Amino acid sequence: MPAGNRVQAHPGGYREQLRADVLAGLTARPKTLPPKYFYDARGSELFDEITRLPEYYPTRAETAILERHAGEIAKLSQCESLVELGSGTSAKTRLLLRALLDEGTLSEFVPFDVDPAVLTDATAALTAEYPGLRIAPFVGDFERDLAAIPPGGRRMIAFLGSTIGNLEPVPRAAFLSQVGAALRPGDTFLLGTDLVKDAGRLQRAYDDSSGVTAEFNRNVLRVVNTELDANFAVEEFQHVAVWDAVHEWIEMRLRPAREQLVTIGALDLTVEFAAGEELRTEISAKFRRERVEAELAAAGLQAAQFWTDPAGDFGLTLAQVSGRRPPAGV
Repeated sequence: MPAGNRVQAHPGGYREQLRADVLAGLTARPKTLPPKYFYDARGSELFDEITRLPEYYPTRAETAILERHAGEIAKLSQCESLVELGSGTSAKTRLLLRALLDEGTLSEFVPFDVDPAVLTDATAALTAEYPGLRIAPFVGDFERDLAAIPPGGRRMIAFLGSTIGNLEPVPRAAFLSQVGAALRPGDTFLLGTDLVKDAGRLQRAYDDSSGVTAEFNRNVLRVVNTELDANFAVEEFQHVAVWDAVHEWIEMRLRPAREQLVTIGALDLTVEFAAGEELRTEISAKFRRERVEAELAAAGLQAAQFWTDPAGDFGLTLAQVSGRRPPAGV
C-alpha cells in the first residue's frame, strides 16, 4: 500500500513556531532555546551518532526492552494505528512495527515530527521496508497538535526515547492531559522514561568524551542562523551539562567564551550575551516508576504494564484510558 499523503497541522507552522520560540527564549532571563530545534538533518545525524556512543545508554536500554517485550506490547494493545511522536528516523520503532504486523492488527503507521525533511526521508525508507503498511506522516508539534491527528482504528500513541523528560512539570502535565484526551477506550499510550541513577553516569551520557553531544548542542544555534538569518558565532559556545539533584534532571547549556552581540534578521532582534552567560537548551528529567504512574493517573491514564531493561536503567510504560478524566482545563 502506498504511503499516505503528508498531513500538516499548521502549513508553514514550523517557521512560525520557531520565530515565536526563539523570540520568547532569547528575550527571557535566563535565556533559553527549545530542544526540538536541535533536529534538522544535521542534528538528526548527530543524535544518531550519540545513540551509539559508549556513554549514552538510553537507546540501548530502551531497545533491549523492545526486543524482549514488543510481542507482549502488541498482544496487549491490539493496535491498528500506531502514532509515534517525535519519530525522527523511527529506528527503535521498527521492533514495535514488526511485532504489531506479526500480531496481525496493524494497518497504519503515523510518524509524527516537527521536521518535514526528516519525515520525508523516514517515510521513503519505511514505505520500502513495509510495502503492505500505510505510512501517513504528520508534521506537527506534539505539545499542541495531538488533537489534529486524523482518526484511525484502535490507536497506540508511542512516545519513546524519554523525550517527555524535555518538558518541565507544568508543560508535561498539560501534554499528558492532551494525550489522555486524544485516546478513546481501547487505545493505549506507550511511554519511554529514563530512570534516576548515579549522577556521574548521567553526566557522562550528556557530555561524552568524543564531543559529539557538544556538537549536537551547538546545532540549535546553527538552525537559528540558517532559518532566521542570525549570526551566532557557533564554535565560540562551550557545551555544559549539569545534574540538578533537586529537580532530578540534566540541564544542557551553551556558554559563550566572550561577549557576543547576535542579530536575528528575521526577527529584527539584537541579543547581547555576556562572556560566560549561559543559554539553556535542554532539560532531561529522570523518573521513578511511582512518579510516572502518578503523572499518568493525573492525566486520566492508568499504567497497565511497566518494563525495564536488565540493568534497570530505563522504563517503558503501557497505559490506557482510566475511568477518571482530569478536570477540564488541566
